[in-house]
Amino acid sequence: MKFFIAGATGATGRHVATLLLQQGHHVVTVARNPAALQNEVSLYPNLKVAAGSLLDMADRELDTLISGCDGVISCLGHNLTFKGMFGAPRLLCREAVERMAHSIIRTRRQQAEQQPPTKFILMNTNGNRNRDLDEKLSIGDRLVVGIVRLLLPPHRDNELAAEFLRKDIGQNHPDISWTIVRPDGLVNSDQVSNYESFPSPVRGVVFNSGQVSRINVAYFMTRLACEASEWQKWMGQMPVVYNAE
Repeated sequence: MKFFIAGATGATGRHVATLLLQQGHHVVTVARNPAALQNEVSLYPNLKVAAGSLLDMADRELDTLISGCDGVISCLGHNLTFKGMFGAPRLLCREAVERMAHSIIRTRRQQAEQQPPTKFILMNTNGNRNRDLDEKLSIGDRLVVGIVRLLLPPHRDNELAAEFLRKDIGQNHPDISWTIVRPDGLVNSDQVSNYESFPSPVRGVVFNSGQVSRINVAYFMTRLACEASEWQKWMGQMPVVYNAE
């Protein structure tokens, strides 16, 4: 299978790329600094890295990268610096998701034969509610999330990226089916361990929140990408992922 990964140089995206490559899949990505993936390039001939910025490249360039992919996986996020959170582009995730979705639609409609919808897997945040469900937060969680939404642009960006898939693409699009993964309290680990996934948070999203390793999130996302049963379970949903206690 072949996958396009946005954010493959990031902490979680690198795990996603490596896990897929280890399974023998083809991976395509774009990076401002391709040298950041030099080790992966040297190890895996199935990895293709294009130099550039996803938001700046021409539609034709992006279409060439995404054409023929079985899935698109976005692990994009803002750097946790002042410039990363408050500088341009404020809507990095939302704009990137829209560009990739439109590229999927364009390239698929050029195909002679209609294929099953392309999978779109978006890494998001546990602080973003699934508005298709009656998800209830504590008063404290609602207050903090509301303040974060007002003061920190990346949170609103994550919400808008998810809402594009949930509302603009929707549940019955002929070219795209999606899952939005909401990790809780990302931490680092070198090994995949036991984890749990739920349709909605089973803990607080700020107070009494949990943790999940980036490699566990990556493993969950690769299972969504490659395993039909896992995809059918979570397609069109916004699963929350925790490390198993």
